[in-house]
Amino acid sequence: MTNLNLIGLDVTKSKMLAEKLNELLADYSIFYQNVRGYHWNIKGEKFFELHDKFQELYEDIFVKIDEVAERIRTLGHTPNHQFSVYKQEAKVKESTEVADGTKDVEDILESFRIIIILQREILALSADADDEGTNALMSDYIREQEKLVWMYSAYLK
Repeated sequence: MTNLNLIGLDVTKSKMLAEKLNELLADYSIFYQNVRGYHWNIKGEKFFELHDKFQELYEDIFVKIDEVAERIRTLGHTPNHQFSVYKQEAKVKESTEVADGTKDVEDILESFRIIIILQREILALSADADDEGTNALMSDYIREQEKLVWMYSAYLK
């Protein structure tokens, strides 16, 4: 029993999950700031539509950042909080062009692709660790985001 943490999960597997969740936290944090930039700087005929959609998205990402960080704490580890670390670890990269709605949506879709792939990896690790809490979180995120990918893709067509 000494190899179990306070919530009854294997210590080694929990550590691996926390490391992957910290990667996800980095990706979400960069994604969040990118979407804030899209919201602040969008121009053109689709301004009103995209301005609202970008706000809706960054508010959702903000909630997920908090949930992921709290899940890392629940697993007995420390969530990273420095943007310098996020920039090094994240596969989602900072956007440099934020005023073009089409480019913004393309960047959002690429960020979702990166994040969904990582969440599926975390889902597999959490299933192996019998970590239903992380598993449920990732499953819900993936389902929600797959629908958003469909919707944002439809916007581009």
